[in-house]
Amino acid sequence: MLKNNRFNDVSVQQAYAEYERRIYVRHLEVGCYLVMTLMPVGVVLDFFVYPQKVGYFFKLRLLSALLGGVVWLALQTRLREQFHRYLSLVLAFIPAFFICWMIYATEGVTSTYYAGLNLVLLAVALVMRWSADLSAAASVLIIFMYLGTCFLHGALVERRLMGVLINNLYFLSLTAIIVAVSGWIHHRLRQNEFALNFQLDQSKRDLEISNEKLYQQNAALAKVNREIKDAEAQLVQSEKMSSLGRFSAGLMHDVLNPLNYVRTAAFTLHKKIRNLPPERQPDFIAILTDIEDGLKRVSSIVTDLRTFTHPGDQAADLISLVDVSNVAIRFVSNELKEKNIEMDVQVAPQQVIWFSRNHFILVLVNILENAIDALEEDQRPDRSRPSIKISSRSDGERCLVCIRDNGPGIKADIISKIFDPFFTTKDVGKGTGLGLSICFGILRGYGGNISVSSEPGRFTEFTLDLPATETAATQARLQNAEPIRL
Repeated sequence: MLKNNRFNDVSVQQAYAEYERRIYVRHLEVGCYLVMTLMPVGVVLDFFVYPQKVGYFFKLRLLSALLGGVVWLALQTRLREQFHRYLSLVLAFIPAFFICWMIYATEGVTSTYYAGLNLVLLAVALVMRWSADLSAAASVLIIFMYLGTCFLHGALVERRLMGVLINNLYFLSLTAIIVAVSGWIHHRLRQNEFALNFQLDQSKRDLEISNEKLYQQNAALAKVNREIKDAEAQLVQSEKMSSLGRFSAGLMHDVLNPLNYVRTAAFTLHKKIRNLPPERQPDFIAILTDIEDGLKRVSSIVTDLRTFTHPGDQAADLISLVDVSNVAIRFVSNELKEKNIEMDVQVAPQQVIWFSRNHFILVLVNILENAIDALEEDQRPDRSRPSIKISSRSDGERCLVCIRDNGPGIKADIISKIFDPFFTTKDVGKGTGLGLSICFGILRGYGGNISVSSEPGRFTEFTLDLPATETAATQARLQNAEPIRL
């Protein structure tokens, strides 16, 4: 076997041996077809050169074709796996043997059928995929077969015949050398070509594996980047909540004191109204009523801010999700009836969460109010009945609650801002922009979280990730920002 840099790899040699065996067998089958076809066809030559021996030679040619068929049959069995090289030698010897037989049956060393042996050697070079050693061995054996035939016929009796024998042996040897050298060259070229193709295929496979690994790494990197962005967004949101909490803590002290002064003054004015003439009392009563409504509104805002700054102050306990959902729905039942909104609750009766009952009702009412306000716009393309659906499912020690409406949805450019403090899409006077931010703070204070998904024109869905056990709540709270204490 040739020793070259490309062919030193054992895997290349093994792959080449298997590849060469398959090709070798196919070429050997072609050789069988040639023997089975060309040997009988040679009867035409017998008819013109040795007409008196046509019948005898035709039997020899048929026997040669029959033996070629036997070799072909052997190739259809498992013998070809281990003996294909030996079968190729047998196939080359079959026509050579019968040609030598016909040489012996005619003029011997001067017979024109000597040319048939050259054809056999050339066929070995052109058809068989023999290596140099196998080609040389076959050529030497065929030459000795011819030499034995001539000696048996009496080639050494006359000096003239000896000269013809040497001449024929010389040309047979030249043909054998050409066959062996060409076999060596072609064998080497086939090895180099196969080694290059094998290495190219291996490089392609390695490249595909590398590309697959790179794709997986890119996918993992993209996932990590998304997680980092989500973590950054949550961190920013936490910072916003913390800033609002600190701002609210100072604001409540500054607002509550003047608010108490105004409330005291309003109470005093109520007492003084009775001293006014009866005809003027209604006007003052209306004015005081407006003042008291404004005070209640400011007081409600301050209360919400207080809830935001320390959402976890109220004691948590295992509460029934169905129970608190029904209470929250009762709070908004009038609005649901007035606006013809269908309510669908699909919560398991045994579903519980670890939360403050009042705080969770506050969160749920706030989200339902937002959904009702969105459905009031009535921008559904299909004109279906407005509906709100509450559903839940367990996830280990967590409970996922989904509130979904079929309203106009939330635009993509503002969906990331809806939990920001003081952000609102409602008209002036209809909202403070604190509802969802307060819900966010309450949920995180109890170890929960909130997220939103929406498709404009189709739906909006809020998902509440809530602890179902005290352990889950404690673990989650450690990861959330500590609530601000007043």
